[in-house]
Amino acid sequence: MQKPEEMHIDRRYTCRALPDRMKVKRHVKLAACISIALTISGLPSALAAAEQCRFIEARSEREACYQRQETARAARQKALETQQAAQPKPYEPMGPEDAQLAKSMRGICRGC
Repeated sequence: MQKPEEMHIDRRYTCRALPDRMKVKRHVKLAACISIALTISGLPSALAAAEQCRFIEARSEREACYQRQETARAARQKALETQQAAQPKPYEPMGPEDAQLAKSMRGICRGC
């Protein structure tokens, strides 16, 4: 049998290193639980909730609210239109003229 000094024990298997790993696992589990709880609770949807103008009793404030919503909607619509315009056009199918040209080219060159 080997003497304890001669034994090469890897430090990751010693009892001293075990609590540190357990602490890390606990922190990771805690972070995962908190992120899941925040996702389920609806925190992002509460921040992005639209202003409810119909519940404002003062007419001038309600109309100002509707005006703000209209300008925000117009800005979103304009941004969406520019985004759609920037996207590449879909592939256009071959027209009859293109088909005729391809047919005539096929007779000239056969992939040489």
